[in-house]
Amino acid sequence: MPPKVEKEHLNVVDIASSDDDGDAQTVARKKASSLGERQLRRNISSPEIPQSSGPITPPALPSDETLDSRSFWKAGNYVIGPTSKPALLEGALEHARVHPKFLHSNATSHKWAFGAIAELMDNAVDEIQHGATFIKVDKIDIKMDNSPGPALLFLDDGGGMDPVLLRKCMSLGYSSKKSNTTIGQYGNGFKTSTMRLGADVIVFSRSTRAGKATQSVGLLSYTFLRRTGQDDVIVPMIDFDISGHWAEPIIYSTHDDWSSNLKTILEWSPFSLKEDLLLQFDDIGPHGTKIIIYNLWLNDEGIYELAFDDDDEDIRLRDEALREATTKVLKKTVELQSHISYRLRYSLRAYASMLYLRKFNNFQIILRGKPVQQFNIADELQYPKVVTYKPQVAAGSKECSVETTIGFIKETPTNVSGFNVYHKNRLIRPFWKVKSDGSVIGNGVVGVLEADFIEPAHDKQDFERSSLFVRLENRLKQMVHEYWKGHCYLMGYQPPGFAAKQKKLLANQHNNSSNLPAGGKQDSRDEQPGLDVPDVVMPEGDLASISVDQLCEENIQLFMR
Repeated sequence: MPPKVEKEHLNVVDIASSDDDGDAQTVARKKASSLGERQLRRNISSPEIPQSSGPITPPALPSDETLDSRSFWKAGNYVIGPTSKPALLEGALEHARVHPKFLHSNATSHKWAFGAIAELMDNAVDEIQHGATFIKVDKIDIKMDNSPGPALLFLDDGGGMDPVLLRKCMSLGYSSKKSNTTIGQYGNGFKTSTMRLGADVIVFSRSTRAGKATQSVGLLSYTFLRRTGQDDVIVPMIDFDISGHWAEPIIYSTHDDWSSNLKTILEWSPFSLKEDLLLQFDDIGPHGTKIIIYNLWLNDEGIYELAFDDDDEDIRLRDEALREATTKVLKKTVELQSHISYRLRYSLRAYASMLYLRKFNNFQIILRGKPVQQFNIADELQYPKVVTYKPQVAAGSKECSVETTIGFIKETPTNVSGFNVYHKNRLIRPFWKVKSDGSVIGNGVVGVLEADFIEPAHDKQDFERSSLFVRLENRLKQMVHEYWKGHCYLMGYQPPGFAAKQKKLLANQHNNSSNLPAGGKQDSRDEQPGLDVPDVVMPEGDLASISVDQLCEENIQLFMR
């Protein structure tokens, strides 16, 4: 049976920016077949075969690569050769070109590798509305340049992407997520997150739209673009119609164009045979998306940035884990490092357990074969209190109220404190310390809130510094002081001004006793001089509603009796 022929030419995509909901032609710009052939059929020499490397020793690099080219923060430092501007076809319009270096500079918005992994998890969570029940994150072994190496796997069973949606995913700045519940909104997360974790990513997706079942493959390869000297971002893609009994190629212009895209994917992906490429759809099922990120970035020592061997059920940040191991071991240090507020810095399992505020009913994050147990630290607080905050939003905006749960954290070092601030169920700032360093006020006080009224930054690791954010920060500082003033005595701390009030009342008591008449009988309360007043008196019952002055006076009177 001859392959199906479509009118649109979508095989090769020039990545262009789009912020609107226009049709696929405005997002995935059509490339003329002659131009596509000229750019994809360049003479590409095969790299030399490097020596295989162990799991921890620095991996061998191809002869035309250096450590700098495999280290993320230096990967953009390569020399751009002379480029020639291709001639426009008759009737074609000039468009802005996106140099491959932009893929790297764009990804530097992620300072933290776990933030990039969280972006890909968010995409799967957003697919819950389309029936997704899991996101699997794992390490797989692949062979590139005849050398084995680790790769990151992300697999979900969401609605998947048809050919048009996949091209929108590969474009810059396009987002169709307009719901109040979806996390993604900027249309940039896939590109920044994948390029932050590795130099190359291949995407497999299956979907059914309007009764038509399709499967698509797309390759975004920084290695391909850099080694072949491209001066424009080109993303080879192929599509199949699987509505029948076998997969039929969907041809948008000519069969030669489709074959050129397939050839490029096979040459620059871990799958050198078409059969191996198509086998990757077997574990997707009827719908879903599979992402494989390979040529993972190295750290400054030439070792993989992500550590897979320290824990078979976890993925760790190697530099943070090494810093933990070399820290001078003290009792307080060990206690702090064992707490989740510290472990989430280097343990993906710890970070993923707190990543979403509300527990999922029918969705799991499966990390290296084991489900992640969700954890809400608000369930672990002592003497919790719910405080309602009504932010002053802009005129015309819908009024809202934010409930903050605040309390003392259980059985942890006192220097663990701060607020876990979520946005649309997603953790943005973990253990945000708003109190002054060096002050005892607020030690051990932790709060949890969901702040949907302020916008997160593009990497979703902080908030935009707006006036709303500043007012929230001031309110949280006030909240800590108010909670501390009314509850600190329950943990054995003195309330603010407690010692000064004690001294003043004791001085008044001493003056009264010294004014007794000669031969007068002294009150029995003064028969035991020299006793030290304890730092904190623990009254029975809940005395949160009693003022500090009343507490001071009653404690001193009880002691004197």
